[in-house]
Amino acid sequence: MSRTHAITGAFGYSGRHLAARLLSKGERVVTLTGHPHRPDPFGGRVAVRPFRFDDVGAMAASLADVDVLHNTYWIRFEHGGRTFAQAVENSSRLFEAAARAGVRRIVHTSITNPSVESRLPYFSGKARVEQALKDTGLSHAILRPALFFGGEDVLVNNIAWLLRRLPVFGVVAGSYGLRPIHVDDMAVLSEAQAASSESVTLDAVGPESLAYRELVQMVAAAVGRRPRFVRVSRGMMLLASRLLRPVVGDVSITPDEIEGLSQGLLESSAPSAGRTRFSEWIRREGAALGQSWASELGRHFR
Repeated sequence: MSRTHAITGAFGYSGRHLAARLLSKGERVVTLTGHPHRPDPFGGRVAVRPFRFDDVGAMAASLADVDVLHNTYWIRFEHGGRTFAQAVENSSRLFEAAARAGVRRIVHTSITNPSVESRLPYFSGKARVEQALKDTGLSHAILRPALFFGGEDVLVNNIAWLLRRLPVFGVVAGSYGLRPIHVDDMAVLSEAQAASSESVTLDAVGPESLAYRELVQMVAAAVGRRPRFVRVSRGMMLLASRLLRPVVGDVSITPDEIEGLSQGLLESSAPSAGRTRFSEWIRREGAALGQSWASELGRHFR
């Protein structure tokens, strides 16, 4: 018997891969979105319902027929009046609406190593959202990815874009690890957790632990470039991002991302939740990366 799944942002990045998987299994999918007029990659098979963060009752009505809510809603950085505090409040209202609507289970995308004590708003905000979900008492799975790759990802693609064009590439000084997971492996994990009833918190990480410099070197080899790698401070990396912004019309990396990487917050010792190895994937797919810039501002703020 098919279920109805609501995905926040089914026409976006990770949500699109999850929607495609669920539809292939005969499940019914709806999307809650802040971009109701975004092009539909599913030919009308996904019902579109706008977010109503200003009206919890109306949002509950949008979820009245939903069995499982898959929440990917968040902001990568503050921009245009959108703040992390607002994103936390909106997430709390979404969970309240789900509880009112009688949604059976919520599968929520968080981040590795969130903490309310963190001085990084991205990571502390994610921790507060997790707590808001737990406070509803609903059956839930909290999935904590470190970094996505595959599909139309932003970070790896834009690293490739830069490597194709720069003779010198800055890497933050220090040895910092991360555990990337393929976006399709995340979709498999989300689907499996939708069928469960146990409330769990899992690190959604792939089978390889890579140093950031190691990952960048793999991307460089895949796109056929051999730049000179130089160690730079976190401040220099942030300055470079600011200087790049007028060129690409986008935010390439944020202070929280630099600090989170430097503090080891994208690392995990948990068992692998995916099967796809970044090192193998980049050798197969890398040549196609970085042909154009993938704009975060274009996807979410324009």
